[in-house]
Amino acid sequence: MGNSSSRGRSEPRQGEQRTMKWSVDGFASLLDKGDGWTYSRVFELMGYNWYLKLNPRDKKSGDDGTEYVSLVLQLDDLSVKPDTVVKASFKLLIYDQAYGKHSEHQVRHSFQTASTSSGASCMVSLEKLKERPSKFIVNNSCTFGVEFIKVKASKVSTTSETLFVRKPSVFDEARTYTWDIEDFFALKNSGHSPEFEVGGHKWSIGVYTSSDGNHLTLDLCMKNTDGVQHDGSANLVEFSLAIKHQEGGNHWKATGRSQFTSNARCWGWTKFISLEDFKDSSNGYLVKNKCCIEAEVALVGSSKMK
Repeated sequence: MGNSSSRGRSEPRQGEQRTMKWSVDGFASLLDKGDGWTYSRVFELMGYNWYLKLNPRDKKSGDDGTEYVSLVLQLDDLSVKPDTVVKASFKLLIYDQAYGKHSEHQVRHSFQTASTSSGASCMVSLEKLKERPSKFIVNNSCTFGVEFIKVKASKVSTTSETLFVRKPSVFDEARTYTWDIEDFFALKNSGHSPEFEVGGHKWSIGVYTSSDGNHLTLDLCMKNTDGVQHDGSANLVEFSLAIKHQEGGNHWKATGRSQFTSNARCWGWTKFISLEDFKDSSNGYLVKNKCCIEAEVALVGSSKMK
């Protein structure tokens, strides 16, 4: 575990160790093992625990089969609390042991949770690693490392929700409300059904012309959300909306499961049905300007925000 006095610090203290070198002796034997990650031991630098991951025969997605030596830094899962983000600037290095022409890759990365990798690696083609006169491999040994520049931790602002789904009971059975519209065109661009009650709450069906002007939008709205929102709760509602076929055919129906709150009172479908299909009387949905919209509503759960 890291020293708690280092939390939130961005610059290394004078004389503080900030570089880890990892030498792999018998590198040819590691190459013989093929593609796969090898892990260093966990080490502490800058107040946190880390480890390096090495793949000597990595391949890039969609590449031509070229093999790369890849090096990745990872934050140890016991090093930081889940509500902390660790922002780190560092260099990943593959050392040239003769000429000092190291292969390095500078990274800035936010480790959002424990046991997360940098998401970026120092990649050198295996062919380049072996070529002369570079001295990446000396006496069958290859050296890798990480050098930290800055490390800073901060608390993350987290909102969490717990959703509770009730076991089905007779009290949760869907209630059906039918809205008979005698003259659809009298609604003009939008309209709401009379209110109806389900589960102690009042609801209405909304019908609109979509923003593209080519579809009918249907939604279900909870009318009295204020009374249930002061404690941060929400209602999980399973519902369906349907335009009934007036001549005994199949209804045009959609089903959803959404949470209704004071800032999300209405849920539905913006392109429920095309206006062309809806207005075509041969389809049986709008007949002599009349239509029938049906809602099935059941409260099946609730949630709390923290």
